[in-house]
Amino acid sequence: MLFMFRMNECELLRNYISQFITLLNDLNNVEVQIDDEDQTMLLLCFLPSSYKSFRETLIYGRDKLSFEYMKGNLLSKDNLDNEFGLDSKADKQASILVVSKK
Repeated sequence: MLFMFRMNECELLRNYISQFITLLNDLNNVEVQIDDEDQTMLLLCFLPSSYKSFRETLIYGRDKLSFEYMKGNLLSKDNLDNEFGLDSKADKQASILVVSKK
């Protein structure tokens, strides 16, 4: 079920996160527990390849990852991209650095 949950490049990040949380809640309802750090890694691993730098910056920049921290960073990145209309790969990578330093 989770393996089919890969984000498409054109999908909105907010929709993807919302669907991911719904899936986690559905699993929780059938008593399948996934710890916080595993949830975080699943969320990151299913992001498209355009998030590679973002993913690596967050994974290797922290000793412990929390789902709420990761979700907040992803949504902040999305807000920056939308606010500044970042379309180029260089612009997106620059926004990743800004978000990861918060």
